[in-house]
Amino acid sequence: MLDKRQFYIDGQWVDPSSSSVIEVVDPSTEEVCAVISAGSGQDVERAVIAARRAFASWSRTPLAERRALLEKLNAIMTRRLSDWGEAISLEMGAPIDFAIESQAGCGPWHMGGFLAALDKFEWEYDLPAAGERIGREPIGVCGLITPWNWPANQIALKVLPALATGCTCVLKPSEIAPLSAMVFAEMVDEAGFPAGVFNLVNGDGATAGAALSAHPEVDMMSFTGSTRAGALISKAAADTIKRVTLELGGKSPNIVFADADLDRALKRGVTHVMENTGQSCNAPTRMLVERSVYDEAVEKAVAYGEQTKVGSPHDHGNHIGPLSSAAQFSKVQSLIEAGIDEGARLVLGGPGRPEGFNRGYYARPTIFADVDNSMRIAREEIFGPVLVMIPFTGEDEAVEIANDTPFGLAAYVQTGDKDKARRVGRQLRAGMVRFNGSGLSAGHPFGGYKQSGNGREGGIWGLEDFLETKIYGGW
Repeated sequence: MLDKRQFYIDGQWVDPSSSSVIEVVDPSTEEVCAVISAGSGQDVERAVIAARRAFASWSRTPLAERRALLEKLNAIMTRRLSDWGEAISLEMGAPIDFAIESQAGCGPWHMGGFLAALDKFEWEYDLPAAGERIGREPIGVCGLITPWNWPANQIALKVLPALATGCTCVLKPSEIAPLSAMVFAEMVDEAGFPAGVFNLVNGDGATAGAALSAHPEVDMMSFTGSTRAGALISKAAADTIKRVTLELGGKSPNIVFADADLDRALKRGVTHVMENTGQSCNAPTRMLVERSVYDEAVEKAVAYGEQTKVGSPHDHGNHIGPLSSAAQFSKVQSLIEAGIDEGARLVLGGPGRPEGFNRGYYARPTIFADVDNSMRIAREEIFGPVLVMIPFTGEDEAVEIANDTPFGLAAYVQTGDKDKARRVGRQLRAGMVRFNGSGLSAGHPFGGYKQSGNGREGGIWGLEDFLETKIYGGW
């Protein structure tokens, strides 16, 4: 069992203020694999003081020097991808190949996007007609709270732009997946960032997270996680009027029109939902299918769903692993049962573990057909390998159903008609709309509408979130 009780504060690994601990569980075995300290308000205070002290000099450090340290960090991340991925696989159950290549691989990938953004970012520019100048400067000390489902991805999307813009930060990773954050802290330390620029305190949301959110010396909070937790962080931050950016839940629609390449649309739609065991906020979990091809689409979805293999995260291969925790397993099972109770047609999977598994938080790849958008499984974020299929007739009904959700993170459109894709895409209330399986480039703006949050992460937009805008008066 790993002993990871220290925090990284002011450039050193330090002991916590109390002996309270949190056990980290390997979701594939349900056994404790590590122990971390439960950070207190006192630990958060030490970290914030260090970050505030460091901000005075780091915010004035020339961009070329900051960039050089980021490039050094990037080389270290690339060299230690396996270490990072192994930590992710152990703590949250991502299969080892996926954990290294996709999960840990997000770090260098996002770094590339931020470095490219730095090259073209306008830190100051003139308004000639008014004789004035506009400047951007770092907002200050940033509290960063990251989730367990894509831990390296969210660390990269928060820490890298904070450091790039001259901010200092305190990172509190999810207590479910803290090990990958500690590997990242080791990498920051090796890169040689000045003491206090980056700090890490482990702990739960109710104690460490709340202390960070309410701290008067923290200028900004950036949080990724559930909508419920995002609301609590916003309330805790309100008394000090600090900036809060949020990347929250999703229930993304995937609109499949009759003129789409049905085989490709169904294969990529089902695959995307099952990826990471369904634990992705932008997963296309509501598949809306035009009625004229609906029955055929259901058959194809089942066929592709049956190809989803479930296996140990410690094994190599193209399979999905367990859900991240007992709480997540219970939630997914409860919502699958709710779908059955509400009258949705279960066409694949269902409650319980897959055949051959009697321990570990493994769930069966599950598909429901004939779902009504008022059902819980169509409205709540399940965050498991569960797809719901809903029929529609015509563009207007497709858009109406797609937008009938409290979330607005992502949306997907499958059609052979480019004009239709763009026409429908413009009407979808979501921060990211993708056509026919198109990917997103490094440095794209990641974020959503409505209860999916506010702000955008990645590239230029991610830098802007960590900056204040100042106008200088004319001479």
